[in-house]
Amino acid sequence: MNRHLSRMVAMQAIYEWNFRPDADLNEILERSIAEFADDIDKDFVKSEILGVSKNKIVIDKEIETCAPEWPIEQISIVDKSILEIAIYELIYSDGVPPKVAINEAIELAKQFGSNNSGKFINGVLGTVYDKYEKVMKKKETQNG
Repeated sequence: MNRHLSRMVAMQAIYEWNFRPDADLNEILERSIAEFADDIDKDFVKSEILGVSKNKIVIDKEIETCAPEWPIEQISIVDKSILEIAIYELIYSDGVPPKVAINEAIELAKQFGSNNSGKFINGVLGTVYDKYEKVMKKKETQNG
């Protein structure tokens, strides 16, 4: 299964949910998975989306803390959605090595964001990584 495509599907679902916060997240999730069902890791997509939704308040606080010059409402919905997934992976997910989470977020930013998105996301995630350095080092040794 294609992890990059799976992450992209999760990002698009989170984007839609950020764009329409009153929408039914389960409906978005099911529709997103159905569209790419044969090419993605459905369990991974589901865990990413539900993980972000369950921890959204804490994740958004991390974004505010790690990008203090950017009020969260001024961050583009694309960048915010990418950051939410990457921060979920960095802090809460044991299955994704930190370097992979950061690299994938930068790739999504280059693909879907503005000219400066990759640099912005790299900076924010670098700050998150540094803040949780002990946790990150432990994950790196666990994941090889």
